[in-house]
Amino acid sequence: MTSNTETSGLQAAFEEAKAGYEEGGIPIGSVILTADGEILGRGHNLRIQKSSPTLHAEIAALEQAGRQKAEIYRNATLYTTLSPCSMCTGAILLYKIPRVVIGENSNFRGDEDLLRARGVQVTVLDDEECKQLMRRFIQEKPEEWNEDIGET
Repeated sequence: MTSNTETSGLQAAFEEAKAGYEEGGIPIGSVILTADGEILGRGHNLRIQKSSPTLHAEIAALEQAGRQKAEIYRNATLYTTLSPCSMCTGAILLYKIPRVVIGENSNFRGDEDLLRARGVQVTVLDDEECKQLMRRFIQEKPEEWNEDIGET
């Protein structure tokens, strides 16, 4: 069963993913919600748009959230439309974000097991919209997908 907060958090992340897709980028979105359910930061993958090797959606959301006291991140939930890669998993662990809600992990499965092993609560919603948008991008632009985290 999906809570209202999970639905609204994922919806905001999906809006970011769609914005990235419309800009010609990789359609992955992320938001960070405070313990009170307020959006602390949001972002989408900007690797193509900014020619950046590190501006994945989760990193962009952290960047937009800005410098926060440790307890803010330690009580937050990160929402992402796609399972986090190794770099983004590292950032989640670095900031001790205790909960991660993932839209889908069928197009790419990141380091969910490492997150769980380090005590992070991981929820995969298996969202059909997230899966379809990512599939569409991979089919349309396999070269862009493969130069980052995709299969080569």
